[in-house]
Amino acid sequence: MKNKRKSLFTLLSLVICLAHILPFYILITTSLKAFDDLSSKWMFPGYLYFDNFRDAWKEAHLADAFRSNFIVTVISVVLIVMIGSIAAYPLARRQTSWNKFIYAVFVSALIVPPLTILVPLYKFMVDIGGMNQYWGIILLFITFNLPMTIFLYTGFISTIPRDLDEAAMIDGAGRFQLFFTVILPLLKPVTATVIILSGVAVWNDYQFSIFFLQKPEMRTITVALSSFFGQYTSNVGWVAAGSFMGAIPMTIVYLFLQRYFVSGLASGAIKG
Repeated sequence: MKNKRKSLFTLLSLVICLAHILPFYILITTSLKAFDDLSSKWMFPGYLYFDNFRDAWKEAHLADAFRSNFIVTVISVVLIVMIGSIAAYPLARRQTSWNKFIYAVFVSALIVPPLTILVPLYKFMVDIGGMNQYWGIILLFITFNLPMTIFLYTGFISTIPRDLDEAAMIDGAGRFQLFFTVILPLLKPVTATVIILSGVAVWNDYQFSIFFLQKPEMRTITVALSSFFGQYTSNVGWVAAGSFMGAIPMTIVYLFLQRYFVSGLASGAIKG
């Protein structure tokens, strides 16, 4: 019975892996095919057509798009990590009624779909002059990623013994010094989780970027690639090549942080 269950889990794992690998396989085969190649997407081409990568980079102005993505993603993620961790520390350490209420408000914000408030949000951004400004869309990304970030950080900090706080304060450390010198270094697993989750969400965003970064030179990768789809024609090869190039940075980040990802997500979610 135990071996049968183990075999079932192994088979299920293989099916899940296959379901994740197949889209990447189709992405690669499509990006390496010429525009007039009508062969099945499941068949790997007998030639390597790299012009799709060159043409996608040139026609979609991906150099500008990558610059916009890096600016928005790096600044957003850094601020999300700093603000989220600092806000979560008192919520985890001081279980007052007010703090519990604030924590509940943050968690309840997770169920609000961003697109449901797009109209008032658009008007608000116009009023504050945030349209076609990096700081405007960065503000949006921070706002919508903070609830999950605070949820994870609060749960993880709750697992850290309070004795560390007391020992540091006996040695004369203040609250900020205690957080930055004692607590923050212990948050590597959950910080890696936050970086991956928020980084991927910001890097791959389309719904905000299409509305709030409308200048051609400020378009992000997803918006730039969408220009290859028109009413009468579309170039799937260019989109596949551009998508492949756009996925590389986040893949590299995940490979560096994957050892912390699962432990940080589990610790933050279970305790939170």
